[in-house]
Amino acid sequence: MDSLIPFTTSGSLVDCVDRKMLVVLRDGRKLQGVLRSYDQFANLVLEDTVERIYHQDVFAEAWRGLFLIRGENVVLLGEIDLDQEDEVPLRQVEWSVLEAYHKQEIANKKRREELKSQILFEEKGFCKEGGEGDGY
Repeated sequence: MDSLIPFTTSGSLVDCVDRKMLVVLRDGRKLQGVLRSYDQFANLVLEDTVERIYHQDVFAEAWRGLFLIRGENVVLLGEIDLDQEDEVPLRQVEWSVLEAYHKQEIANKKRREELKSQILFEEKGFCKEGGEGDGY
């Protein structure tokens, strides 16, 4: 019966080493890079990393190089299908074109989260403590 339980520890990442991966972090950043190493805490080392931002049907990339990610900050980790990567119907633009939109989206999200936190505090008695990005 135990053999039917999926292997879901960080050891299951062994097949992902040396593959291009997408990592979504707790703060909302989306990184793409080649997974070079990991440890028992799911801390990741990405090589040739780029950060992507999206707005409607366009995206922009910023070079980040070698990137060390603390495992507790990973929300999603997935392999990028290299055969379909170029078929995505998005147009690439310069980072500076999307940066203002991206910053505005972050500010709007922060305001929404603060408003939700205030409502939960006033109406339901939830505490307002917690670090930035604690809510996935």
